[in-house]
Amino acid sequence: MTMEKDVAGLFDRYAASMNRALAGRADVDEAARLYAPCYIAASPDGLMTGVNDEALKQALSQGFRHYRDTGAREMRVDRVDLTPLGPDHCVAHVAWSATYARADGATKVLAFTVHYFVRRDDAGVRVFGWVSGDERALLREHGLG
Repeated sequence: MTMEKDVAGLFDRYAASMNRALAGRADVDEAARLYAPCYIAASPDGLMTGVNDEALKQALSQGFRHYRDTGAREMRVDRVDLTPLGPDHCVAHVAWSATYARADGATKVLAFTVHYFVRRDDAGVRVFGWVSGDERALLREHGLG
């Protein structure tokens, strides 16, 4: 398979896993398999590193709960653009649309992009890092969270 197809499949699985979690059917083991053994992350909160262990699974579970609590109902991948970093690495610029149910009953769709570092090896295609924007500010701006 080409890197483009491999990464598209990864984010199809990522979105499906997220949507099951938003529906209350989270499978943190399945979600954790989307990530490499070690990862890096950057956001307005700072930088972090971690390993794919029980702590990651707990963080994923808490993250799913946070998204449900803020009214998230569905996450959709609108587009994936790749910046190659060699034959087995790339940055996947993933444009997401998230559907939220607001407290007043209205539905709000928010668009945002996350930049994922992806590696392909014998174990498959997995995320080993990401850079995200200020999610809390975006939610506040739209009366969510």
